[in-house]
Amino acid sequence: MGVIKHPEQRIAILIDTQNLYHSAKNLYKSKVNFGAVIEAAAGDRKLIRALSYVVNTESGEEAPFFEALEKVGIEIKTKDLQIFYGGAKKADWDVGIAVDAIKLAQKVDAVILASGDGDFIPAVEYIQSLGCQVEVITFGRSASAGLRAAVDDFIDMDDDPKKFLIGYRPGKRSGHKNSKPAAKKETKKMRSVGAD
Repeated sequence: MGVIKHPEQRIAILIDTQNLYHSAKNLYKSKVNFGAVIEAAAGDRKLIRALSYVVNTESGEEAPFFEALEKVGIEIKTKDLQIFYGGAKKADWDVGIAVDAIKLAQKVDAVILASGDGDFIPAVEYIQSLGCQVEVITFGRSASAGLRAAVDDFIDMDDDPKKFLIGYRPGKRSGHKNSKPAAKKETKKMRSVGAD
């Protein structure tokens, strides 16, 4: 099935901020240029909503990052980092992102997930059953192969990392271009780590 993209198409972009942040850090030792992510995902289509799902840390050091997101037109949804007895930390937005994607699917022509997390596959399939197109933009090397296969279009940020990373220099890249993705292992690790 071919993906449909035209200027009258209404879209929503939902950013799994932790997933992209940790992928960029682990793969490239760099930070994501979220403005470039929005620009590449939207193209010349009508962007109705762009939402970033983030976690508040104890120190509050993420405030400048939140301001930078808002300056490029991204709405922010926050939740506090949960710290459990024994020191375990949890910061997971998967259910919130999935629910918002399903709600927005009834108001737009395409939902674009900025995440490589395979946990979104059931939501992707449900949204498609509603007649809404689902696309993903993420780093392909840390993306779930199942998610990649399920969506209508996949933009691989690994194809042009300089475009999507702040201060990227090719020598900083960890791993090798032909290395196999460690999506499951990295995704689980990402979910258990709070925002820096």
